[in-house]
Amino acid sequence: MLDAMVTRAESAAATRRALLDAAAELLDLGGPEAVTVREVGARAGVTRGAPYRHFADKDSLLTAIAAETWDRIANQVHALRTNPALPTADTLRSALRLLIGVGRDQPHLYQLLFKRPVRAQGLNQVHRQLCGPPADPAAAVHAAERFQDEFLAVVAALAGERNARQYGALLLTSAHGIAGMELSGHLDTDKWHTTPDELVDTLVRMITPAGQPT
Repeated sequence: MLDAMVTRAESAAATRRALLDAAAELLDLGGPEAVTVREVGARAGVTRGAPYRHFADKDSLLTAIAAETWDRIANQVHALRTNPALPTADTLRSALRLLIGVGRDQPHLYQLLFKRPVRAQGLNQVHRQLCGPPADPAAAVHAAERFQDEFLAVVAALAGERNARQYGALLLTSAHGIAGMELSGHLDTDKWHTTPDELVDTLVRMITPAGQPT
């Protein structure tokens, strides 16, 4: 009996994983418009009704992708932060490049990460309650906050606790601007005589206290 329950749980987890992977692939290929519950199910190789046992609708899928991605980025920043062989300035530099890299390599996913979560209301909320597990925008928000906490710890290690939040906000908004400019094609090297990596180096130097290596 217990073995059967474990098997069912493992099967459900595998199906959910396959659905999320399929949705992420579709997002990369064609943006949010390409992500439909039917197409996700077909790509994952499950029956037509199977996705609705895990996700009520497209928004639920996208919310789960955003939450997982923020968690993954937070884990990567944590690994950088706790690596004793990595100098503090290099840790910050790597964390910024990590975020900008998502914008470069997965632009649709990057835009999803910075889209404000929308809670279901009215008929949409009723539909989700009747048809499957509801989307949880708070999950993505909490995962993003976890990344921010890890990032703030990196900034504090270099610039000090007193300046961490102000500098952290400056750095993240600057990184977001770099990613957006690069994504739009407006960060032209011929025009600006600089690259995203060089801009990151400049940002790190700006907040590094005098006398510390950069």
